[in-house]
Amino acid sequence: MSESVPFSLDSGSHGANSLPGLERTTYQVPKQTSDLALVVDLKDNNSYPIHFKPLSSVPDLMDRHGLQPGRVLLITDDHVGPLYAEPLLTLLSGSDWKPRVLTLPSGESTKSLAHLSDIYDVSLAWNIDRTTPVLALGGGVIGDIAGFAASTLLRGLPLVQLPTSLLAQVDSSIGGKTGINHELGKNLVGTFYQPVFVCSDANTLTTLPDREWIGGLAEVIKHALIADSDFLTWLDEHLDLLLGRDESTVGTMITRAARIKANIVSKDERDLGLRATLNFGHTFAHALEKVSGYGHFTHGEAVFVGMKAAIALSAQNNPKLDVNRPASVFARLPVPSIPSFLEFGQLLDAMKLDKKRASGKMRFVLLRTIGEAYVSSEIEEKDVESAWAAAVADE
Repeated sequence: MSESVPFSLDSGSHGANSLPGLERTTYQVPKQTSDLALVVDLKDNNSYPIHFKPLSSVPDLMDRHGLQPGRVLLITDDHVGPLYAEPLLTLLSGSDWKPRVLTLPSGESTKSLAHLSDIYDVSLAWNIDRTTPVLALGGGVIGDIAGFAASTLLRGLPLVQLPTSLLAQVDSSIGGKTGINHELGKNLVGTFYQPVFVCSDANTLTTLPDREWIGGLAEVIKHALIADSDFLTWLDEHLDLLLGRDESTVGTMITRAARIKANIVSKDERDLGLRATLNFGHTFAHALEKVSGYGHFTHGEAVFVGMKAAIALSAQNNPKLDVNRPASVFARLPVPSIPSFLEFGQLLDAMKLDKKRASGKMRFVLLRTIGEAYVSSEIEEKDVESAWAAAVADE
């Protein structure tokens, strides 16, 4: 399912998720690395591998990464948990771990202060210590909230990302962004916190609902649009196989998309420059999610709509942009209709609260060409409205 990609790791200890000013326990990088497809190569001993292996490999990977058996907290949701938690708990118990599972409701609304407090209450009452790993078993929502809990409990617990959705395997589990939503907007409270390792099991994608699959494909297309024009061509040529979830084709797609994300994060861990391009379509998307009500769109669906608006905005500033190439891909992916009650003014108000704004100005990721993105804060509101109207008209 995966293809081999060259990588390098510095010798020495593996600082598995450092936060400025906070003490952290360090873990040794495993000596055996032949099964790794790629690595997020960061400074300050924060590098970590992405394994493309079955979930049954997790206990062995934990051992190889220097995590010592003891208590381990498995955080999942009520959709993923019944499918994959019990076998993993059995394997962990058989490897001398003492697991405890915390099952949260599925859906974007779970990324809340209330559910974060639930994690704190259960964890602290269970008498965890600073060596207790947190395993995030689920999609982007679980990865975000479990990662945020791990980054703040006892000033930092070792985190292992076990993504089970396409979006999480190619995007959200890679790069260390964690967080919860606030009533004023999405992901406004969070941290940068890198995992000890990521283990992506492509077999978990077979149970993914169709809407989640389409949403994940939107993030894959985003990677191609901002960084790899040839990859967009490949996606267009193989889209029917991808929609049918052909095993070999999906495997190639996952490793190729994950490599793009890993390479960008490796160059810009803290979102100070290049990494910001990964937010292509997200300024529109996050506002759409908030205004339409979390749950109307999946995150990926909102990104899909947001990218259409971002491409229209890009074309206004770069008239030579070939908008037909992404349009031919978009036309084959279904998403829910935009709610009739949604007005652009509401969307604009939400975008003005987006965490990516700078000096009071909205920031948008735009395309110069397919495969080359940049960030601009010199966009007039009338142009944003025009781009949104173009995206809506294309519904």
